Amino acid sequence: MRRATALLGAWALLTGCSNNTEPSSPPTDSSPSATAVPSATTDALPIEPTPILARALSRPVPVPATDGRTHLAYELYLTNAMGQVIDLESVTVNAGDRELLTLSGEDLRNRTRLLGAMGEPSASFGPAQSGVVWIDLALDQPDVPQRLSHTVAVKLSRPMPPLLPAEMAEEVAPVAVSTRKPVVISPPLRGPNWLAANSCCNEMTSHRMALNPISGELWAAERFAIDYLQIDADGALYKGDATQLASYPFYGADVLAVADGPVVSVLDGLPEQTPTTDATGLTLPEYGGNHVVQDIGDGNYAFYAHLKTGSAQVKPGDQLSTGQVIGHLGNTGNTDAPHLHFHVMSTPDPLAADGLPFLFDSFTVDGRLSSPADLVTLLTGGTVHVAPGTTPRTETDLSPLVMDVMSYAAE
Repeated sequence: MRRATALLGAWALLTGCSNNTEPSSPPTDSSPSATAVPSATTDALPIEPTPILARALSRPVPVPATDGRTHLAYELYLTNAMGQVIDLESVTVNAGDRELLTLSGEDLRNRTRLLGAMGEPSASFGPAQSGVVWIDLALDQPDVPQRLSHTVAVKLSRPMPPLLPAEMAEEVAPVAVSTRKPVVISPPLRGPNWLAANSCCNEMTSHRMALNPISGELWAAERFAIDYLQIDADGALYKGDATQLASYPFYGADVLAVADGPVVSVLDGLPEQTPTTDATGLTLPEYGGNHVVQDIGDGNYAFYAHLKTGSAQVKPGDQLSTGQVIGHLGNTGNTDAPHLHFHVMSTPDPLAADGLPFLFDSFTVDGRLSSPADLVTLLTGGTVHVAPGTTPRTETDLSPLVMDVMSYAAE
């Protein structure tokens, strides 16, 4: 996917192509805690050897999506506690006696990354090595359990029976499903054919895989982040020279406040990047380019990134109204093509935060692209169209999924 990772990673400091990460603390509803002591709220587990240590990075928040199902998107953090290679054979997500999801074989491998080698799928853990399995439970509504647990099947390279047989199934990582409700907001853009590129939940996108080691914790701020690209009537992303900002018709589009609430921070004045060229020399605050952070209430903060240079129309402390223009879509920061990066998070810091789900109050689903390969086609100058057999439909209070193509009200 030439150039796709840089664009679709938006501003993430660390994505699937990054290397250095550190473990975080036990799961909470919003952010890691300061201690590694097991939570007193977890279910009791059998007292038995567990060569692979496991915990969820955060409690999953149920979110209804455009596929008619409720999604629980979270990350299972694993560490090999042994001085030998351990192969991960399967991961099963349970709700009591029910098996909700089993990952194995190539599917498990594709959803597993080792820390220090985040760009390469692998389910083989070396001595003392840690990694992450990305979980996406898609459940029929309203069949959402209150608690989850995990069965991790492993194969040891140096078994020590009877204590440690060659193959083991561990019961690990109980976690409570969060009772938090996703915030309901308005879309941040107007007009037709906005593609939710690189967003949650069922594809291993670079947003979904972005894990940021900051201040001694591991954060998944971009778990539900969207990169917005607009497809024109011919099914193209741009016309003409891909290195020219003017070739992208949606460059400069109004970016709108998604809810009422005060502005927390603004960064403006960073230069536009040349499309198709990777950004270099950025400091940590500059990865989002010119951006606005807004407090939209109840512990939710909206992040609008890569805004056009000099376009910010708000300042810290301003009280925004839903639909108010806050700036214009640009190509600043860690980006190689114009787009709006948008996400909701648990703190005012775009990186050191837990990514939270959000629902759009009203929008039209025009359809979906057939596969992530369509995104590569767009970024390399080709044309794409929504998958055959789809009919536009109006939706309310739902979360878009990756590859959805949507229209938002003009006013």
